[in-house]
Amino acid sequence: MPESSERGTPGRTHPGTGREYAAQPFVTYGTDGGSAATVPGLSAAPDAITLEVAPVQTQTLPDAPPAGTPAAPALADLPTGQVTVPQQPEPPAAEMVLEEITPEPPPRPGTVSPSSDLFRQYLREIGRIPLLTAAEEVELARRVEAGLFAEEKLTGTPDLDSQLAYDLDKLVVLGRMAKRRLIEANLRLVVSVAKRYVGRGLTMLDLVQEGNLGLIRAVEKFDYARGYKFSTYATWWIRQAMSRALADQARTIRVPVHVVELINRVVRVQRRMLQEHGCEPTPEEVAASLDLTEERVSEVLRLAQEPVSLHAPVGEEEDVALGDLIEDGDAASPVESAAFLLLREHLDAVLSTLGERERKVVQLRYGLADGRPRTLEEIGRIFGVTRERIRQIESKTLNKLRDHAFADQLRGYLD
Repeated sequence: MPESSERGTPGRTHPGTGREYAAQPFVTYGTDGGSAATVPGLSAAPDAITLEVAPVQTQTLPDAPPAGTPAAPALADLPTGQVTVPQQPEPPAAEMVLEEITPEPPPRPGTVSPSSDLFRQYLREIGRIPLLTAAEEVELARRVEAGLFAEEKLTGTPDLDSQLAYDLDKLVVLGRMAKRRLIEANLRLVVSVAKRYVGRGLTMLDLVQEGNLGLIRAVEKFDYARGYKFSTYATWWIRQAMSRALADQARTIRVPVHVVELINRVVRVQRRMLQEHGCEPTPEEVAASLDLTEERVSEVLRLAQEPVSLHAPVGEEEDVALGDLIEDGDAASPVESAAFLLLREHLDAVLSTLGERERKVVQLRYGLADGRPRTLEEIGRIFGVTRERIRQIESKTLNKLRDHAFADQLRGYLD
């Protein structure tokens, strides 16, 4: 929001006359919240919505000097020249600002979301803001440029004369008001451009938000002296902001912006060659058309693939998810599961022929019971003997198992 200038405090002494006076905050050229103030010399925008403008620190100066005090000569450097707007047809992009926002049909009961209500309210508010004429655009752009110049002068020169600093701060406030008025009058242009990018990964609200940032950038960089209409220039910045947002945010897995641009080039060439030849082009043909290697084109096409959700429904009835049809590589196959069950049965049969102490030592040593092998020292503490004694029991038990009748059958599982 443009901030009002806060010049002067109670009990200030005027630098020229030396008299004390009760200073009042400078609010004639700014706003103190609520609806937008009227820029002197221009028509006001009824019910204008509030836009945030970053505050800029300026110098604190005494109140306005009495009438008759001459202005500082350094103000002659400010850009205040008049510009003649050429009366010639504008490019097609300039006509987009005149496009009225089509009212949406009333929503069906039960389908209204809070975001759609907010967007409809936003459309109603920006629809009440009047458009600007070419002369008004030039006048506002001139004030914006003067405000930016004055702001740079204030922040870059801390020891300015009090009168000059006062006049510069006055221009800063006027420039902020003009910037806000120019932005508000072109908000519907952002909505018009955003309709072209719907369905590419971002919602309409997100596209409008990003486009508004591009519009603010266009207001700050617009050169009214070239004679073009503002909407012609702003359209490029709005589209650039939306394209950058789609490249950064639309994909589940972020791809660098330059790679996204390369993907778009490859897709355009594929579409053009499909229309010309009637068949899908090969990577070799696309690579030759773009002067790229075949490996690079194949890599770009692989990156262009969007990830698919495992919960996506499959089939006409949509009762089966895609994840239900994908094989689990970590799961055991039926053959492996059956072989494992037979191995367990043979092991249990062999171990049942051993004594209780020998069977327990083997099970703990190799983790046959719970899958966690124990060391000799751990087993020794369980039985209350030394680790050497456990090693002897283990060696004796393994010799018995090697001479068992089922030994040949157990060796078959090793293959």
